[in-house]
Amino acid sequence: MKNKNLLFMAFILATQFLSAQTADIKVGFDVSVIKNEYNGDYGNGIFNFKQQMYPSGGLGIGYYLNPSFNLGLRTSFGDLGFKETIANSFRGRKFDMSFYTQYKLNNGYILKEDSRLSPFLTVGLGLAAYGINSSLDKSGVDATLYPTIITKGVDLIIPVGAGLKYQISERVAIQYQYLYNFTSSDIRDENRGPNFFGSSSHPASKSGNDAYGQHIFSIVFNIGKHTDTDKDGVADKYDKCPNTPFNVKVDKDGCPVDTDVDGVADYLDKCPDTPAGVAVDANGCPIDTDGDGIADYLDKCPATPAGIKTDANGCPIDTDGDGIADYLDKCSDTPANVAVDAFGCPVDTDGDGIPDYLDKCPDIAAKGTKDGCPEAVGTIFQNIEFEFASEKLTRSSYPTLNQIAITLIANPSSVKMSVAGYTDYIGSNEYNLKLSVRRANSVKKYLLKRHVPASSITITGYGEENPIAPNETPEGRQKNRRVEFQITK
Repeated sequence: MKNKNLLFMAFILATQFLSAQTADIKVGFDVSVIKNEYNGDYGNGIFNFKQQMYPSGGLGIGYYLNPSFNLGLRTSFGDLGFKETIANSFRGRKFDMSFYTQYKLNNGYILKEDSRLSPFLTVGLGLAAYGINSSLDKSGVDATLYPTIITKGVDLIIPVGAGLKYQISERVAIQYQYLYNFTSSDIRDENRGPNFFGSSSHPASKSGNDAYGQHIFSIVFNIGKHTDTDKDGVADKYDKCPNTPFNVKVDKDGCPVDTDVDGVADYLDKCPDTPAGVAVDANGCPIDTDGDGIADYLDKCPATPAGIKTDANGCPIDTDGDGIADYLDKCSDTPANVAVDAFGCPVDTDGDGIPDYLDKCPDIAAKGTKDGCPEAVGTIFQNIEFEFASEKLTRSSYPTLNQIAITLIANPSSVKMSVAGYTDYIGSNEYNLKLSVRRANSVKKYLLKRHVPASSITITGYGEENPIAPNETPEGRQKNRRVEFQITK
């Protein structure tokens, strides 16, 4: 009895120790119904269901060490015996306790860790204490004649077995396991050989030490409290973000809430309502590459230089709307719809300082005038030449005449041109006068072929009048064979 008390006290102490180590729901406490089976000199009752029932009850406690292993402590108390005949039988009491380790197959390698079904293997080390079952002695028969149990004492035991556990819920499971217990003694069934009582009733039929098996049917209760390291209300076991700062609102997975799903939690997000799919910075705000205050996803000009004032679209301000931003526009007050150059200034085709939109003669340089057109300009084009004694134009005259045609076509209503023809002094005055008219007319015909309106041109012939060079030299005479253009408004 003293031995049983010591074993019981050891069990209670171990239970308290395991409970104190629990950081989560890692402790399982089970209550068991057990069928004991003897294997010894009287015979083999292992998985012999015709044998008389030798029941026992038990308690156990297991501790989750890691996904593959559990540690635990198990104890049982009840009857152990074997009955072949009245003479070849015994029955007694047994109390055992063992420490064990379990290897679980639902460890993530063989079966999933969250599998409700958990097969396992068990091996342990413990003690078994034996005693007489006093209830068998009520008839007054001497127990030594029909031994109710062997020799009292304590043996070393090694339980080996396998089992299957089914998790009904997080807190409750049912379990079956079979243990085969090797013992350190061959004398507890009081059979010391075939002649011990002078009879063959004790045949010493099994060599080696006695052993016993156990069918263990259990209900397992998981006890303890989920660890919640960051105190967010989601247990570490289920918490995908176990280090969330204190008092931060979390979702069902224990992670900080991210309302706009931009990857920055609300408690860090300075812009918690960013539209979906918009790239954000470390503060959870839409990226603004050029720093103009307009986020890239709204900015139509995301590469505006730093410090440039922008409009609501993030583009540099263009006050006059000419397509040239103010910071590049040298003429930022250009009227609407006026064509401008690369600097934002109105185009001045003829370069006379009067922009085209004000220049009534945009192809004629007339500096100093109000409308860009000359009041009356006599122009001598020396490269407009004629063959000797002929009104036929030379090919070198064509480029100049083409430019004149462009000017007249561009200003059909505001520019008029008179063409005056001249000759040198060779020939009679009458002949030269007619020749000068024909030369002026050749110029007109050329311009008309270039689609210059006829109303824009008048012609006059002056013959050999008004020479501009001496007629005594070939060079001078060449200069005098000329036409002059008078351009008027």
